[in-house]
Amino acid sequence: MAVPARTCGAARPGPGARHPASGPARPLSLLLLPLLLPPLLAAPGASAYSFPQQHTVQHWARRLEQEIDGVMRIFGGVQQLREIYKDNRNLFEVQENEPQKLVEKVAGDIENLLDRKVQALKRLADAAENFQKAHRWQDNIKEEDIVYYDAKADAELDDPESEDMERGSKASTLRLDFVEDSNFKNKVNYSYTAVQIPTDIYKGSTVILNELNWTEALENVFTENRRRDPTLLWQVFGSATGVTRYYPATPWRAPKKIDLYDVRRRPWYIQGASSPKDMVIIVDVSGSVSGLTLKLMKTSVCEMLDTLSDDDYVNVASFNEKAQPVSCFTHLVQANVRNKKVFKEAVQGMVAKGTTGYKAGFEYAFDQLQNSNITRANCNKMIMMFTDGGEDRVQDVFEKYNWPNRTVRVFTFSVGQHNYDVTPLQWMACANKGYYFEIPSIGAIRINTQEYLDVLGRPMVLAGKEAKQVQWTNVYEDALGLGLVVTGTLPVFNLTQDGPGEKKNQLILGVMGIDVALNDIKRLTPNYTLGANGYVFAIDLNGYVLLHPNLKPQTTNFREPVTLDFLDAELEDENKEEIRRSMIDGYKGHKQIRTLVKSLDERYIDEVLRNYTWVPIRSTNYSLGLVLPPYSTFYLQANLSDQILQVKYFEFLLPSSFESEGHVFIAPREYCKDLNASDNNTEFLKNFIELMEKVTPDSKQCNNFLLHNLILDTGITQQLVERVWRDQDLNTYSLLAVFAATDGGITRVFPNKAAEDWTENPEPFNASFYRRSLDNRGYVFKPPHQDVLLRPLELENDTVGILVSTAVELSLGGRTLRPAVVGVKLDLEAWAEKFKVLASNRTHQDQPQKCGPSSHCEMDCEVNNEDLLCVLIDDGGFLVLSNQNHQWDQVGRFFSEVDANLMLALYNNSFYTRKESYDYQAACAPQPPGNLGAAPRGVFVPTIADFLNLAWWTSAAAWSLFQQLLYGLIYHSWFQADPAEAEGSPEARESSCVMKQTQYYFGSVNASYNAIIDCGNCSRLFHAQRLTNTNLLFVVAEKPLCSQCEAGRLLQKETHSDGPEQCELVQRPRYRRGPHICFDYNATEDTSDCGRGASFPPSLGVLVSLQLLLLLGLPPRPQPQVHAQASRRL
Repeated sequence: MAVPARTCGAARPGPGARHPASGPARPLSLLLLPLLLPPLLAAPGASAYSFPQQHTVQHWARRLEQEIDGVMRIFGGVQQLREIYKDNRNLFEVQENEPQKLVEKVAGDIENLLDRKVQALKRLADAAENFQKAHRWQDNIKEEDIVYYDAKADAELDDPESEDMERGSKASTLRLDFVEDSNFKNKVNYSYTAVQIPTDIYKGSTVILNELNWTEALENVFTENRRRDPTLLWQVFGSATGVTRYYPATPWRAPKKIDLYDVRRRPWYIQGASSPKDMVIIVDVSGSVSGLTLKLMKTSVCEMLDTLSDDDYVNVASFNEKAQPVSCFTHLVQANVRNKKVFKEAVQGMVAKGTTGYKAGFEYAFDQLQNSNITRANCNKMIMMFTDGGEDRVQDVFEKYNWPNRTVRVFTFSVGQHNYDVTPLQWMACANKGYYFEIPSIGAIRINTQEYLDVLGRPMVLAGKEAKQVQWTNVYEDALGLGLVVTGTLPVFNLTQDGPGEKKNQLILGVMGIDVALNDIKRLTPNYTLGANGYVFAIDLNGYVLLHPNLKPQTTNFREPVTLDFLDAELEDENKEEIRRSMIDGYKGHKQIRTLVKSLDERYIDEVLRNYTWVPIRSTNYSLGLVLPPYSTFYLQANLSDQILQVKYFEFLLPSSFESEGHVFIAPREYCKDLNASDNNTEFLKNFIELMEKVTPDSKQCNNFLLHNLILDTGITQQLVERVWRDQDLNTYSLLAVFAATDGGITRVFPNKAAEDWTENPEPFNASFYRRSLDNRGYVFKPPHQDVLLRPLELENDTVGILVSTAVELSLGGRTLRPAVVGVKLDLEAWAEKFKVLASNRTHQDQPQKCGPSSHCEMDCEVNNEDLLCVLIDDGGFLVLSNQNHQWDQVGRFFSEVDANLMLALYNNSFYTRKESYDYQAACAPQPPGNLGAAPRGVFVPTIADFLNLAWWTSAAAWSLFQQLLYGLIYHSWFQADPAEAEGSPEARESSCVMKQTQYYFGSVNASYNAIIDCGNCSRLFHAQRLTNTNLLFVVAEKPLCSQCEAGRLLQKETHSDGPEQCELVQRPRYRRGPHICFDYNATEDTSDCGRGASFPPSLGVLVSLQLLLLLGLPPRPQPQVHAQASRRL
């Protein structure tokens, strides 16, 4: 059959073709299109069919619009439901959401909640300081003198290789009974505290035993706090020695591998123990730093980075003769999770070469700290230098940059086993108010990369009460299973003096913390009066969300806070940037904006109107916001005082009524305290009915607002069945079901058998069709969700349906609201056939037009389906209907997977606009390890020549090798393994990752016009037409003759990503404010304690013996008690 419209060599660029920088602008060719296309549509020599004229396609579109509107008017029941609401006007009141009053009330409630925790914190901190001051240090204290509950005791008894089993612990460990407590999501004992001590700390050391002795008295204060405020959750004292004492007692969550938990590395402890930091890390990469020493340095830098929080700023550089940044960051950057990841990856690429040049390293670091043209913490400036040793003291550099004020502290780290003179390194630290540390082996890394916090805490301790200010943390995952929490922190100071008239102690004892679960804060916000698309959110000074409906991390890492920026929780635009800045600055405000929102299923983008209102939460660093669509300004509140009517409506919830009245799904809300929750809606309804037989809707244990609205909507939707649905024959219009969903939590599906295939969320507020219908006028089509990787739809027994829904808008006394959504479920196959008929040249339903060989007529979607492709695509670019039978099982797929060439043309002609964003809360499967060898990863392997060289045996390298292998038996994961995996957390199975999301939505084109897909001899004509009052695009196109012009395929599927380029993002950092207090200087600070390293030469005989043991495969068991705890002076 000849189709003259496929004109070889006569193709022209498609109108509105999108060029890289052109945007949606319409080019001149579009204006000429009516003149260019007629010759193509009716080319000379046409003896049969031609491509449909524009007016023909518009005629088909009107027929489709009329059919859809007619079905919805008959079966949707929008008008009838409006009348039902008006007929029952005496059963409800219209209430108003007043944004300013609402947000101020919620902010006040949150302030009161947190203030109660603050008072408990202050009582604890004061008591701890007094207890420690009154405590007498005991040099001869023994393990058997201390009685406490060791939170890890049960796990260690079950583990024959545990530390206590090896040494035979002498401590008197209590055995406790526990009861399940839903508030803690755990088994607890309210009579005792529990103690957790890190694995790499010896429990029997004098320092630890004294710590356990004096902190025991905190037990009574914990208990009294709970008596005053029964809502208190975990109360924790994190000691600077590493001991954690928490209340109430509960067994520690034993990991599957080595437990690396150390309270001093927790986000809340770090934030409470010091003021914000500006840190420059410089790493010696001269030729003498090689093998194991370089690996130790890399690991040390990564551990150092983990001691920084989002309030800190950092840069990392390597140096030999010259200094250069290890990454693309050329200045200090915020120490957030993503920036630290860049540093950690870059550090692994450091290579040792050249000669040591301390001067180059320190000059670079000082220049970084003096750069005032960038955002930074402006507090606690410091340089951390990692080296294997050197002779130069670079005094001239310190004289030039840091003396006499010494505003920058210098911390030096001697890494590896060597025979260099460490005196210059000690001098550098002591001369610049810092501290000198030694890291001879892997076992010393964690301790010595965190103890610098003790030095930074000195000005805080000396500041006294002025520094005793409660700080609230970012959101993070609780280690004991509470879920997402924030923690109020308060530093605890050492108030003792070394003697009469002596200076007071400068040491911070630790940090006191009290957790507040995010769920407890959420309960203070209005739940269901804001409607499906209204919500409350809160952010901190970094712009990170504390509350937001999109705060849903799929995995959490105990070592890092959950930091989701407000502009990443929503789709970023200039208006939201202004709102965020105003909230960070602590202002009140209100603004109505037009913005883009992502659908709940993350497949669609809607352009909507939203009202933002915000106020600061006093006495905190948080700010609270309220978002309301204009249609949620008012809401219904049922007033069912008539108990007879209550009973009547309640009967329509009983399964016995479903056959005649349709199936009812009820939203799984907290209607009553004693209502048992269930993920199975049938079971939940059964639990609800059983409870309602015992209590009334007016019971004090129930939420009367929720119950009354639920029962009212049950009755109202039943009346819709009675007036509209029951007497209609759904099969006549090829409908599988009709339905109504309401704000009150009712979803009624008719007939009852249709509920078997109902897959929508029973909570309307969590159903994508419900929320999108409220935001879009007209009829919203929702095809079944299909993943391109899954098998096609199974078209059997007419069970596959397409949802069409629309919101019911009420106007009551000049107040407009949308309390319900109604819709139908189309039978896919039947409507596909109907679609072909409606988009055809039939003048009568049973008489398709036929064209003979000698006649001339236009192609249509029914008769010419072998040559003409006709489809309905929704506003997200997903296929809804097609005239091609073989495409029916692809309904619901992104259209680019069906016809990539045509979808690209629609995009290039501005029918669709693309929106790309990043999901920072995704979970990804772990990458398989690249090296499955039996040897520990990252180990320096000596050559045969080394073994034959006696100097090698006596060198520091041999000693370091032994220590690495020794500690590697326990800490083998430190060099390269994921710390989360080492802690045995779920991240061993899944890890946090970034996913790139791409959505498409209707562009600026509303008109109907023809266009050409330019492909030489394979060019195609197509016509696109928006269907009025729907979210559909009607497309008619020639089927492709050949595939040699296949263009690039548009992707909609979520893909793994590294996120936006961090090196570019740091050049335009988002606005933030750090804490308003800074304690980094005190004139009375005693800096004489600045570290005195002690080294001892290894014994040749011992080294040879130990090395032989290693070679024979008989390594001695490590002794975990060898740790740097003696450096802790109390």
